[in-house]
Amino acid sequence: MVEDRVYEALKRPIVGHLDPFFFEIVDEIRARLRPVFGSADGATLVISATGSGGMETCIANFVEPGCRFAVLANGYFCDRITEMARRYGAQVVRLEKPWGEAIPPDEAAHFIARHQPHIVAFVQAETSTGVYQPGAQFAQAAHAAGALVLADVVTSLGAMPVEADRNGIDIAYSCTQKGLSCPPGLSPIFLSRRALEKLHSRKSAPPSWYFDLRLLEEYYDAPRRYHHTAPISLFYALLEGLRLIETEGLESRWMRHRRHHLALVAGLQAMGLELLVAEPHRLWNLITPRVPSGIDDAAVRRHLLQQHGIDIAGGFGPLAGKIFRIGLMGPLASEHTTLLFLDAFEAALRSAGFRPNAHARTAAEQRYETLRESPVPIA
Repeated sequence: MVEDRVYEALKRPIVGHLDPFFFEIVDEIRARLRPVFGSADGATLVISATGSGGMETCIANFVEPGCRFAVLANGYFCDRITEMARRYGAQVVRLEKPWGEAIPPDEAAHFIARHQPHIVAFVQAETSTGVYQPGAQFAQAAHAAGALVLADVVTSLGAMPVEADRNGIDIAYSCTQKGLSCPPGLSPIFLSRRALEKLHSRKSAPPSWYFDLRLLEEYYDAPRRYHHTAPISLFYALLEGLRLIETEGLESRWMRHRRHHLALVAGLQAMGLELLVAEPHRLWNLITPRVPSGIDDAAVRRHLLQQHGIDIAGGFGPLAGKIFRIGLMGPLASEHTTLLFLDAFEAALRSAGFRPNAHARTAAEQRYETLRESPVPIA
């Protein structure tokens, strides 16, 4: 969902893509992105593309033909990173885990030490499964091997801790339509000082002209040289989304997402649903309960959409028909919305033939009460 104030921002008059006012907007966005990424001195930039464009930007600029590229693979977007890296000429090695499982840090450390890669890539917030891994232990092993750390933070940015500095992330990309509560179409990226040094020491130009970060630096920084026609309205929207995060407070926003996540999980489990991801590794803003045996997930999702106007996603790849993917982010992360969803979801499951063990709303309300009495910490 997009915040109301963001919709209002989209109505503002468009200026030219070389107008000084536009660059004021860009500079404010870049400054406000830094704490959201969790960095004191790293560089931020906004790519005029969706999150997949941000992914390709990072691959295009840091992968050179023949470089060793390690992927800690446990979901669909790890596979997308792999395919992009291969197309840019990397020698890709993968540590494989089933979709929905976390990567054990000790296995990752042994894998990295054995292969001595130039880049280690992982997905901090895997949208296809609901797995969250901060990445600090991966980064420790990667840096010991002299590698840069590339992280997909598409689903975590703005809703969960990214903390690039603390977790040792060198390169990260995200999107605007998830935790930032804006329309799709832009990809914020982050580069550590180590990554910037690597970028500026590259001898050859990347194969992608549009995603060449050194060309983009000349557009967004002095000399403000024309590169492409930026989508001005989307930049207005992103700035307003970041202002809303500052107004709420970043840690308060994280806590809000975690609080409603816990209530939603309580409701799902009360009905008798199992969650795909083990508790320590669950995304707070994307929850993945398993589809009960004998239940048609498409029928449940169709009932939700047609009868309640609620759209949730199903699984894909090896999880097709096996999980629901429930987004609870931005303005959707509220007590009213969580309870409304649980009522509708229970009704949809019943219509498909599932018999819940208990009422979801009751369990969620009880969880809310305990959280009011004893709030949980972020960690």
